[in-house]
Amino acid sequence: MNNLSEAYWMPFTARNGFRKEPRVIVGAEGCHYTSEDGRKVFDSLSGLWCCGFGHNRIEIAEAVKAQLTSLDYSPAFQYGHPKVFELADRLVEIAPKGLAHAFFTDSGSESADTSLKIARAYWRMAGRPEKTKMIGRIKGYHGANFAGTSLGGIGPNRRLFGLLADADHLPHTLRKEDAFSRGQPQGGEELADHLEDLVTLHDASNIAAVIVEPIAGSAGVIVPPSAYLQRLRAICDRHDILLIFDEVITGFGRTGERFGSDAFGVVPDIMNLAKTLTNGAVPMGAVLVKDEIYQAFVDESAPDHLIGFPHGYTYTGHPVGCAAALAALDIFDREDMPGRVRTLAPTFENMLHALRGEPHIVDVRNFGLAGAIQIEPRDSDPLVRPYELGLACWNQGLYVRWGGDTLQFAPPFVSTVDDIEQMGEILRLALKKVS
Repeated sequence: MNNLSEAYWMPFTARNGFRKEPRVIVGAEGCHYTSEDGRKVFDSLSGLWCCGFGHNRIEIAEAVKAQLTSLDYSPAFQYGHPKVFELADRLVEIAPKGLAHAFFTDSGSESADTSLKIARAYWRMAGRPEKTKMIGRIKGYHGANFAGTSLGGIGPNRRLFGLLADADHLPHTLRKEDAFSRGQPQGGEELADHLEDLVTLHDASNIAAVIVEPIAGSAGVIVPPSAYLQRLRAICDRHDILLIFDEVITGFGRTGERFGSDAFGVVPDIMNLAKTLTNGAVPMGAVLVKDEIYQAFVDESAPDHLIGFPHGYTYTGHPVGCAAALAALDIFDREDMPGRVRTLAPTFENMLHALRGEPHIVDVRNFGLAGAIQIEPRDSDPLVRPYELGLACWNQGLYVRWGGDTLQFAPPFVSTVDDIEQMGEILRLALKKVS
């Protein structure tokens, strides 16, 4: 393809490399993309972690078509429509116990910023306006918006923009001694205890919330040690700090349970969702909150015209997004997507760990149907080999995501054993080919 337009400013893309070796997708079906030159390419990342139920699900397409021909758009401010209330009920029904209300957004990035605004506003409504400090985690990712970038902990995502919002960060949970762990490493209390150091530094009276991913996905599938999230929850409770889980990647089955919260046995105060909410078909996200947070904004004695939470977006709870999400949730329930993940996860785990000993691999990590291989730097550059491996895989019929020093994998839940095994064969060939 030689007619690539300079009018399109591509996100998170190495422009020069792309123009030299364009990778253009023209179709998708099931677990495969179709490239511009007509090749079938296995989708080993479910799009961008979002199409876990497989591409082009007819049930979602039909729901979207029906919605577009009945109610294409409805204003979210001061008005509602039936499907937005139905979707909120469906999400609360399947959410971890205690998360009782849903605020809708258009993406994971908007969910992150919304959750952080809710946390700040909650403490003001609770009469503690001094609680404003936000704490993220090194190697965390919370989207590309203003607050999410500030709380994220991936250096290259922040470097170009300077200081955006005031935030501090916990250490990451990637320990050298956990290299090549299968599933969840053990322990980890000491990593969570760093929150006590930040409490000492900032004082708990000034800290509003801690935001973490149950599994740090974009940094390379960093799985929390077994005691880490429980200890983090206990410290937040002890110091009246809200705990936010960013489940944009781990939500809706990726871990083998409905949510990462279920998989790890820890319920946050606020949960961010997006991606598989609509199986990637329509941009949409959600923020779920505990009842006590919602109730802080409710005043039954307030005048009828008074707005309790002045926040939202033009497309909040969009009718077409709601229709897509409801259809996706039907698939999620009917086909037992968490169960499919649990069935396929051992094959996926074995495939990844069988690559140990191949050239350039320094670690393998996995949980559910999320995994990564960490690649040894070449000439002190950690980025070049993953890039070259990604291109080699693409040319052999495998779409993978390279990020930092890792190749990252999140195959569709509807993949077959043969799909996973072929994926391993292509990876092995690519690792041998790249110097």
